[in-house]
Amino acid sequence: MAIERTLSIIKPDATRRNLTGKINAKFEDAGLRIVAQKRIQLTPAQAGKFYEVHKDRPFYGELCEFMASGPVVVQVLQGEGAIAKNRDVMGATNPADAAAGTVRADFAESVGENSVHGSDAPDTAAAEIAYFFSGLELVG
Repeated sequence: MAIERTLSIIKPDATRRNLTGKINAKFEDAGLRIVAQKRIQLTPAQAGKFYEVHKDRPFYGELCEFMASGPVVVQVLQGEGAIAKNRDVMGATNPADAAAGTVRADFAESVGENSVHGSDAPDTAAAEIAYFFSGLELVG
């Protein structure tokens, strides 16, 4: 399997509860390396631009408002098959459907406040990483 990079966001519900370290331990225990990381506060406009792909969906406004409601940790994870591995570690979007031991099963508060975001494909990962990080910030 190829070495990949993927974007990971620890969302406001998780940063509010001081879960960054516990969540990152799950990523690292799965063999993913954090090669870039920063804690930021998104504005509603920045969240809207990032989630623009969902602009026609009914949850878009609520999602943007939530993502701007508190600090997030944006980071780049690297490893073999990092995109699929990250998605496995995160678990299903609905925490009720997430496998035991996944981030969402352990920490999500609801479908909307589900603690983490992860890229879903190589092209998405590249665009999402570039939204938050310059090449100089990626150190493997």
